[in-house]
Amino acid sequence: MLISTKSGAPEKDRNASLSAAEVMGRVVPHEQTWARSEPSTKAGTASCIGSDMSIVGNVECKGPAQVFGRIEGEVRASDLQISDGAQVEGSIVAQNVTVCGRVKGTIRAVRVKLQDGGAVEGDIFHRTLSIDENSQFEGSSRRVENPTESSSSTDAKGPQKDPQKKDVAPALLPSIDA
Repeated sequence: MLISTKSGAPEKDRNASLSAAEVMGRVVPHEQTWARSEPSTKAGTASCIGSDMSIVGNVECKGPAQVFGRIEGEVRASDLQISDGAQVEGSIVAQNVTVCGRVKGTIRAVRVKLQDGGAVEGDIFHRTLSIDENSQFEGSSRRVENPTESSSSTDAKGPQKDPQKKDVAPALLPSIDA
């Protein structure tokens, strides 16, 4: 690109004469730290399981995650969204879970939302739970203080024993011989 100067003689634009390597050198630091560092999630982005993807096994995400495909196994994330058309068969542990697709298994989360026709078949351990009128839930829900802790007594099935009550053996009845 040519620009005119005070003398009237054309002068090349300084940036026009730079090579691509020099321009890249300005934008990308000489040490390419991105190639050596671990990937990290930026604010506002989430890891995604695409609609054409199916995973058999456990999935652990240190940040938020969105599922558009199918997962068979345990899923852990900070925030998890099961999108419309997505399926999870297995347990879910997260701070926040939004179900718009289908889940068959146990959900442990501080906040659980079933919305936009989402369906859950299984137990939900939560601090808060909301279910939209178009969503489906078949199972049991229990409000607990720390739903994401696996060492809680919420795993036990059936009635819990009261530690203050003692087991009393039934009185033996005298046998009656005919």
